[in-house]
Amino acid sequence: MALDRLRASLAESPIVRFGDYDYFVHPITDGIPLGRPEVLDEVLSELVRIGEWNRCDKIVTAESMGFPLAAGLAMRVHKPYVFVRKRQYGLPGEVSLKQTTGYSKTDMFINNIRRGDRVVFVDDVISTGGTLLAIVKALRTLGAEIADVLIVFEKTREKARMEKELGIRIKTLIKVDVVQGKLVERA
Repeated sequence: MALDRLRASLAESPIVRFGDYDYFVHPITDGIPLGRPEVLDEVLSELVRIGEWNRCDKIVTAESMGFPLAAGLAMRVHKPYVFVRKRQYGLPGEVSLKQTTGYSKTDMFINNIRRGDRVVFVDDVISTGGTLLAIVKALRTLGAEIADVLIVFEKTREKARMEKELGIRIKTLIKVDVVQGKLVERA
């Protein structure tokens, strides 16, 4: 069955509470517990399989846990990657955005995106949708086309609302919930 290693890894994920927000800690999302190459390989293989790579000029991800995903995908599909950073460099063309998640608010900065770029956005988890909404809107302001959105973990029941708001399909590999202090797969 596809994603067997990813599914098996859910049992090892500690849950950390940030106020009212249950945050799960997983090797793909945090590098804790220890990241296993066979799990990452399985995730990357599935993202390659479901992605719209023929419509892609650049792979975009958010700092920081999307980094191994974007870099690994770049190696497999031979497309350059762009990291949306939490640090401002002040380079020409840099654009800032405000990101709000279930547990933080952060300024983020985009470089290396130009009008007409066709991008695939990839990230580790979608929960509140704050990161995705802010980045997609900023990319569109720059004149980029969102060719695809690929997310490993779907920890939301609001995906359909976000898809409608953004006018794009969000592809996720596995739906999860925190139930009684444990990370479990949701049907």
